[in-house]
Amino acid sequence: MRLLADHTPAPGERWIYSAGFNAGPALADTGRIDVELADLARLSDAGARTALLSHQGSAKDGSARHLDYLADYLSRRLGRPVRYLPENSTARARAWARELGPGEIALFGNTRLDPGEERGDPELARALAGLGDRVAIGGFSKAHRRHASNTGLLDHLPGWAAAGLVGEARALDPWAAGARDSAGGGAVAGDGPSVAVLGGVKPEKTLIGLRGLTRTHHLVIPGGVVLNTLLAVTGHRIGRSELGSDPEGCARAAREVLARTGGAGIHLPRVVVAAGPDGTVRHLPLDRGVPDDHAIVDFEVQPGAIELLRRAGRVLVAGTPGRHAEGNRYAAAAVLAARAHAPGGTLLLGGDTVAELPWDGPRSTGGGSALQYLVEGTCAVFEALAANAARTDPEHRP
Repeated sequence: MRLLADHTPAPGERWIYSAGFNAGPALADTGRIDVELADLARLSDAGARTALLSHQGSAKDGSARHLDYLADYLSRRLGRPVRYLPENSTARARAWARELGPGEIALFGNTRLDPGEERGDPELARALAGLGDRVAIGGFSKAHRRHASNTGLLDHLPGWAAAGLVGEARALDPWAAGARDSAGGGAVAGDGPSVAVLGGVKPEKTLIGLRGLTRTHHLVIPGGVVLNTLLAVTGHRIGRSELGSDPEGCARAAREVLARTGGAGIHLPRVVVAAGPDGTVRHLPLDRGVPDDHAIVDFEVQPGAIELLRRAGRVLVAGTPGRHAEGNRYAAAAVLAARAHAPGGTLLLGGDTVAELPWDGPRSTGGGSALQYLVEGTCAVFEALAANAARTDPEHRP
């Protein structure tokens, strides 16, 4: 694939920069924004005109919102005005993009406000492509998503990989290489056993993470929707515990993994932490089941798993294992305490994980994208960029 770092921008070039900020108004963690600043400044300094696209929230659950606060932050950090234009795929948006002056940057409307974004609507991608003549793809956190403003743009315009996208992937290479070397049931390369901790509510934690990491790690400690799904398919009562946005797909994946492994190498707790309708938290033996009006919010890590965490050469933490932001921190605290002596051998994945957990060691703001890269050695956007380079520049060589 072509790298933006290898391209010398010229005055007047019209760029679409597809970022992956996904940051709320509180801007609690700006890592996903800051990683794009150098490339944005380089384009602007060269006199290029940049239409900036990003997302926040989801149209599916109504959490998508306008991004004017991001334009303010970008203006401060870049030391130059960044205008906010609240549309992105309309004729008016395309006219705004054509009117940008040399060196100007404008942030266009939240791509998630259009429901066609997340299903990769080709007509939306075509409309977005009208904002420029070439596209820089950033946002490693969305590298696994076949969305209109991500891989979809590459069907219409020549594309380059931004530095932040490439840098995050290169930082994961030692971990990804270890996983690939051990494919077939071994451990990730490194001294001692390997452990993966999965949490959160996104289906890729089960569909990609559980499926893949049970092949390459000695132990997988599931939490969140991954744990709830495993418990449900093994016949445990889980009350009103969260099963995520793709319960049927995740249940199929969980059954496949259990059939393949027989449950070996998968930590299931003996005690779960469940919240009742009034918010009261109870520690409940798993074999007694969770009452119908309770939801699992955390769990107790078994002593044998804690000992393996202490001895592990490498540990991945992909998602908070309990509802950490709500104060349910039993599993997370146990995992981090067991790894306090080996921060360099512990990698945190995902924006929420990085923002919520008190950890100073290696981290990646990619959640599902990092999982896909670790498990498969690639991501959807890297494949699209490589195909784009081959199609739009026959002389290009990797």
